[in-house]
Amino acid sequence: MTVGQELVDAQSVRFASVDPLLPPAAPPPDGDVITAALPDGRRVAGVLVRQFYGPGSVPSLWSARESWELTPLIGEHGGGALDALLRAWRQRMDRTGAPGHDSACVVTWPSRDVEATRVLLDHGFVPLSVIAVRRSAPPASEPPPLVSLRRAGPRDLETVLQLSLLELRYSALVGGTVPREDAVTLKRGTVQERLLAGEPTWLAERDGIAVGMVECGWTESAPGTWMAARLPHGRWGYVNCVSVVTGARGGGVGQQLMAVVHRELHRGGVIGTYLYYNPANPLSSVFWPRQGYRPLWTIWEVRPAGALR
Repeated sequence: MTVGQELVDAQSVRFASVDPLLPPAAPPPDGDVITAALPDGRRVAGVLVRQFYGPGSVPSLWSARESWELTPLIGEHGGGALDALLRAWRQRMDRTGAPGHDSACVVTWPSRDVEATRVLLDHGFVPLSVIAVRRSAPPASEPPPLVSLRRAGPRDLETVLQLSLLELRYSALVGGTVPREDAVTLKRGTVQERLLAGEPTWLAERDGIAVGMVECGWTESAPGTWMAARLPHGRWGYVNCVSVVTGARGGGVGQQLMAVVHRELHRGGVIGTYLYYNPANPLSSVFWPRQGYRPLWTIWEVRPAGALR
């Protein structure tokens, strides 16, 4: 069964009215199609993709082991259409069988669509993460230096790893990050790969001791890529992880790190920068708006998947 292009086109128009920064709606991924009828007889649809993230899987650090992700295609329709589609999803889950505890239902939807927000909350979803963007140029002046900053390299693996694990443990308390038994091994592998590849990572040091770190990089939103469904076309800077030790938080270390990141990524020709943060994180939810970021997409989840209403 195929999903009509007319729904994709109409959804693009609706997205533009909700938030001009949103890219056009992308064709849905391959998966199981769910449809729902509206009161006027028209139908909307969604594509459901089921994925498993077993031991040794890096996505398991921020995802449930078993994940059902729905891509809604509701065209120009609003909350009523999304409600009908989520009800159809609940019926599909009833036929699937009881999912395990380490499972989730996931929907990624424009953050500014408050009509959809009400519906998602009513169906048991929680906004566990947002994709936030910053389009402004770096400020002409940087904050006064509080710490020494330098680029990290492969020899800094253990230092960067420990700061990365610090952020992981904190995020597990306030958002979607999941503490896994193999977290250290998984993080060591990803950090080492990034450092060996020369992806930009900076350390903040005070008296020769690392008190903060930021990992970042570049990505292209081009036609046919996954990023084209999330960001306008162009070269973007990506902020992967920012971590400041407990005793140094609130003192401007993170701000100084980000000032360097924005300057250097801007020099690399980006049209903006983006990152993920948890709205429930009392540090991130304050820090990132102060750095000029605002939510573009919200990732909504129900954990476990059986709690979908």
